[in-house]
Amino acid sequence: MKKKMRILAPVLALTLALSACGGGSGSGTDNKDAQNPGTTDGGTKTEAKDTITALLPPVSGNFQDRFAQLEKDFTAMYPNLTLKIEPASWEDMTQKLDTQVNAGSPPDIAFIPSGGLSKYVEQGMLMDITDTATKEMIEDFDAAPLEYMKMGSSLYGFPGYMEVHAIGGNKQFLEEAGIDYKKVQKEGWTYEEFREQIKKGVVKEGDKTSRYGFVFATAGVASRDYLTILIKNAGMPHAFDKDLKYAYTSKNFLEVLKAIRQMIDDGSMPKELSSVDAGKRWNMFLTGQTMITGKGLATFENNANQNNEKIKANDGSAVSGSIPVEYIVLPVPTFAGQKQSSSVAVDGYVTFRGKNEPTPEHKANVVKAAYFLAAGEVAATTNNDLFAAHITKSGREAAKDMKIDRNPDNVAAVETLLTQATPARTDIPTDMGAKGIKLEDEVIIPKLQALIAGEITPEQMYDAVKEGAVKAFGEDGIVKD
Repeated sequence: MKKKMRILAPVLALTLALSACGGGSGSGTDNKDAQNPGTTDGGTKTEAKDTITALLPPVSGNFQDRFAQLEKDFTAMYPNLTLKIEPASWEDMTQKLDTQVNAGSPPDIAFIPSGGLSKYVEQGMLMDITDTATKEMIEDFDAAPLEYMKMGSSLYGFPGYMEVHAIGGNKQFLEEAGIDYKKVQKEGWTYEEFREQIKKGVVKEGDKTSRYGFVFATAGVASRDYLTILIKNAGMPHAFDKDLKYAYTSKNFLEVLKAIRQMIDDGSMPKELSSVDAGKRWNMFLTGQTMITGKGLATFENNANQNNEKIKANDGSAVSGSIPVEYIVLPVPTFAGQKQSSSVAVDGYVTFRGKNEPTPEHKANVVKAAYFLAAGEVAATTNNDLFAAHITKSGREAAKDMKIDRNPDNVAAVETLLTQATPARTDIPTDMGAKGIKLEDEVIIPKLQALIAGEITPEQMYDAVKEGAVKAFGEDGIVKD
């Protein structure tokens, strides 16, 4: 977030994983107080003490700074409970979590993309809270993001936000290029239109390009974002179609691969795109080296505004070489005549279990902690930091007294994109979902990097993906159009 919306990739974990055995995610049977609810001298039953562990990345810029206060606030709300939060970076979140999962003692709660649920369901390490979450908790959430936290009929936590993955432009550069960004925000654009427009943003000094039309992060944790966001707007909102056939063997998939190469070959994107990670692409945007950046998140408006203030302060805290930037939210272009299908990141507080069955009491306590983090004032503060839409009634209510200064055009653009959001799919079997993730990790991402680097052609990548899909799902399990 940020987002990372779906975004995560990889480390201290073994020690923490082992220490997590003591009070976190298992049955709670290591905690004597949890096992044996005590009584007062007068014979009145007291609530057993319990500890809930959480592994959390920097969901927003200020999120991890509040961990100590969050722990205090939770115990103030539930005096018998302790919330123990372990921080992780976006880069090492996945590795830390997987190390603990593989050791059989994951945290009780981890903040991860909803797209990762199937992987952990397959391992039997997620805790279904369908029968534990209260009616009041469930009804507090908007229905659409809550669906993303389900596999089949099982609920595995609460969503933290539903964030649109868009792209973003420098207002000054867009206007200089003659791009009617307000019209684009309302009506969108086709790939053909987009391709021509980003050419206008390129500035060259001799043979050297000083500004590109479009730069998208494709390295590191952002490696899977680029293709995923594009193909949703090419008639493939999910890896499987409504008939549960693998979708990325469609001819439209090849068209997107061709577009990826075209934008580089046009000179609108850098030839070294495969080495551009999330940090570098944002640096390029703030320093005026690109007209449009991706992926784009609503919080980038806030980030740009903060850097603008640092430039004004002239105290050396701004990004080196940066210029004042007014960030404009833009939709991803559509491909092959398909409709807009906004990529959304629904990341959230996912509930895990250890090797042993958790006690009903511990399970209920984990749900209390997950809801505490995902709703009310905690959610309102976090989502305001992100400039993200509020997805709970309690969050909206808490946010009423919180001031936030946003470009109204961007607010309207995000609201439009949310109405076009790709709906959740709870009907995809977990084994199929896990196979799809495996194919993505082992074939699609490596081949995409090779394609971007110019080492293979779009056709070669398409053939490799199709071959892998046939092996995974069979000839009858893939889309043929």
